[in-house]
Amino acid sequence: MILSSITDEPGEARQGLVRRFKEARRRTRRLTEPLTAEDMNGQSMADASPTKWHLAHTTWFFATFLLADAPGPAWADLYNSYYESLGRPFPRPLRGLLTRPGIEEVLAWHDDVTAGTLDLMETVGDWGRVKPLVELGIAHEEQHQELILTDILHLFASNPLDPAYLSSPRPASGTALDLEWVACPGGIVSIGHDGAGFAFDNESPRHQVFLQPWRLASRLVTNGEFQAFIEDGGYRRPELWLSEGWAAVCQHGWAGPPYWRQDGGAGSEMTLFGLQPIDPAAPVAHVGFFEADAYARWVGKRLPTEAEWEWAASLCPVDGNDLGRAAFRPLPAESGGLRQMFGDLWEWTASPYLAYPGYRPAAGALGEYNGKFMINQMVLRGGSCVTPPGHMRATYRNFFPAAARWQFSGIRLAEDA
Repeated sequence: MILSSITDEPGEARQGLVRRFKEARRRTRRLTEPLTAEDMNGQSMADASPTKWHLAHTTWFFATFLLADAPGPAWADLYNSYYESLGRPFPRPLRGLLTRPGIEEVLAWHDDVTAGTLDLMETVGDWGRVKPLVELGIAHEEQHQELILTDILHLFASNPLDPAYLSSPRPASGTALDLEWVACPGGIVSIGHDGAGFAFDNESPRHQVFLQPWRLASRLVTNGEFQAFIEDGGYRRPELWLSEGWAAVCQHGWAGPPYWRQDGGAGSEMTLFGLQPIDPAAPVAHVGFFEADAYARWVGKRLPTEAEWEWAASLCPVDGNDLGRAAFRPLPAESGGLRQMFGDLWEWTASPYLAYPGYRPAAGALGEYNGKFMINQMVLRGGSCVTPPGHMRATYRNFFPAAARWQFSGIRLAEDA
C-alpha cells in the first residue's frame, strides 16, 4: 500500500509517471545484460532468488494488480512471492528448480506486460485508481533490482571460479577520514512519512517520540577498523555477542565478513567486480546485525535507534553513492561532517521492525506487502550502492533478520551524550 493522492492529474504529471515506469523496466533488463542464461537460473541459498525469478515476479506484480483481467501464461502463478490470499506461492527455497519456463519466455512476458501497462496508463479514465498501483509497482521493481545484484553477488561468491559480474572497478582509495561525533540534541521529535509523495505503508503514521541527547558517528565503520576487531578476537569472544548471535557464530563458523578471503597479507573480498583487494578505507560491508552489535560493544559504543537515525538523516540531502553512480560497491567517505547517510550501505539500527502507533495494513492482498513481516526482524536505514536512484528517503524502513549477511549492509555507531 502507498500514501498518494487519488485525484486525477494533468497530462504532464501522468507522463512523468509513464517515464518513470519505462525507466524502471529498462533498468531491470539492463542489469541482466552481463548474465548468461545459466546465471539467471542459479539460486545459491534459500534467502536468495534466481534473476529469472525476479524478472518474472516483477512482471507478475504488474499483471496481477494492474492487468488482472488480461490473459496470461498458465505458469504465471509460479511467480507469486508470498501473497497467500492470491494463491499458493511456489516455495522460496526451490525457485532455482524452475528451469521452465525458459528465459526467453519470461522476457517475452516481461515485454507484453510492459506494453499492456503502458497502454493502460495512457488510456485509463480512472487515473486515481491506477496511479497508486503504478507507483507501488515501480517501487517494488526497484527493490527487486537491488535484490538481483545482492543475489548475483552471493551466487558468484559461491562459485570456486570467483566470476565477476562487471569489470574495471575504481582503484582502491587512500586513507579513511577521521571518525568524528556529531551532537544531536534530543527532545520530542516527529518521525515517519508526512504524506507528501510516495511511501510504503510501514513508514506511517507520522508520530512523536522522545529522544535523549546522543551523538552519531560521522561516517560508516571501515574495513580497516573492522579488521582490528577481528584481530582482537572479536569472533572468539562470547562476551561481545548477544546469545543468539554467538550461537550463529558457533553454528556457522563465522570468522569475518562473508565475502572476505584472508589467506595472509591484506586479504581480498568477493565483489561484483570479482575478487578484489580489501580496501581498508572503504566501509565494511555484508555484516549482519549481530556483527554490527558485537563491534559496537567492542568499541564501547552502540547502534543508533531508527528514530535517532531518521532525525539526523532528515537534516541531510538525500544524495549519495547509489546505483545511479554506477560504482557498484561502497566507497570511502569523501569529506567531513555527517556523511554516507544515504547510499553506500544499509545501516543497521538497534530497533526491531514493528508497526508504528496507529498503523493499519491495507485491505486485500496488498496488505500482505509489509505488515505481516513485523516480527523477528531488525530495521536498516539509508540505502546502498545498489539502491536505484530516487528510491531512498529519510523515512524508508528496510528490514532483515539479525543474522542476514548477504545484503549490502554496514555499521554506523552512536553513543549517549
